[in-house]
Amino acid sequence: MATGDSSFDVVSKVDMPEVVNAVDQAKREIETRFDFKGSISEIELDEKKGTLILTSDNEARLTALVDVLESKLHKRGIDIRQLDLGDVEPASKGTVRQTATVKQGMDTETVKKVVKAIKDSGIKVQAAIQADTVRVSGKKLDDLQAVIALLKTQDYGTPLQFTNRR
Repeated sequence: MATGDSSFDVVSKVDMPEVVNAVDQAKREIETRFDFKGSISEIELDEKKGTLILTSDNEARLTALVDVLESKLHKRGIDIRQLDLGDVEPASKGTVRQTATVKQGMDTETVKKVVKAIKDSGIKVQAAIQADTVRVSGKKLDDLQAVIALLKTQDYGTPLQFTNRR
């Protein structure tokens, strides 16, 4: 990076401690809610893998469990699009199970769309792909702010954050 240039990174990451807090809140709510009394409803979180296993008596209760979890995630500032819900499958003792994955980073298609949008805008900045992030650099801070404003107006199917500003 040449002297005088400024830059920032476009990323799509989830704050895992917030996910842990949201899961804890959801578990507490499930324990106290009337419609979950006497049911087998639980949420297991594997922080290292970023997966959640939701188990309940039937599909209706499982849907309610997912709603509780999504509301807690939303209240903690986590975009629901970061949660990738799997198929509902039968589990032991007549229960049903659903696996959810917390998506970290952008896939290659999204990264390419972000770079294409930046280049098509005509703003005098450089966009470089670095694994699952996009580094945007330019001489003027106004140009960088224009790129952020442009990216905020478009939907890439995943929430974007702008970090590492220099």
